[in-house]
Amino acid sequence: MPYRAVLFDLFDTLVLFDRDRLPLVEVNGKTLRSTAGLLHAVVERHFPGISLDNVHSGLAESWREAERERAIEHREVAAGVRFAHFLKCVDIDPATCPAGLVQTLVDTHRRELGKAVEFPAHHGPLLRKLAARYRLAVVSNFDYTPTALDILERAGIASLFEAIVVSDDIGWRKPHARIFEATLARLDLTPAAALFVGDRLDIDVGGAQALGMDAVWVNREAAPLPPGVPAPQFDIRDLAELAEILGI
Repeated sequence: MPYRAVLFDLFDTLVLFDRDRLPLVEVNGKTLRSTAGLLHAVVERHFPGISLDNVHSGLAESWREAERERAIEHREVAAGVRFAHFLKCVDIDPATCPAGLVQTLVDTHRRELGKAVEFPAHHGPLLRKLAARYRLAVVSNFDYTPTALDILERAGIASLFEAIVVSDDIGWRKPHARIFEATLARLDLTPAAALFVGDRLDIDVGGAQALGMDAVWVNREAAPLPPGVPAPQFDIRDLAELAEILGI
């Protein structure tokens, strides 16, 4: 059956995340790339005396806890939930905080993450050619939908996608079937009619194949296929190779 749609992962597939674009901050005598300095400034306005080291540690702990919860059954931990937990990690009761503090923390953190994203120049023309022949969608594991949408808007490609499905909205993360199913339902397509493109073997390729979709592994480093892992239908080094695969 010929493909009718192409579904894309967002981070490190359509766009690239460059940690070196995050702000520099000095923590415990070390210079790091982190949003901790900006978050510290937000919290300190309301809770004077809180240390930058404490904020940095709380940010890391809240991330570890979110990842632990996500790993249990692939449910998403939304950014607001994570940052409410962050406040507890720095010994602040969210119930005693000024209204809007959690949202300000979320916006501050995610704004910097958005700035650290690069959209490769050759992806735009490729996607426009694909959109002329295929229905396109994005399926992203991300805990704050507005940032994902903003990244696509700033890249000038949001309008090319018929569906943009983010785990923050769905409540489930790849490789769970529900996020793939929700996307296919919006397109009114069967799995066999769609090709999934992503950089992660475990969550992108494995999740798509488990549902019956063919998959493209964006394998930039030409990594070998791990033992016992089903091979993707296509293994590419750059998104540009989709042109030959899909005949555009």
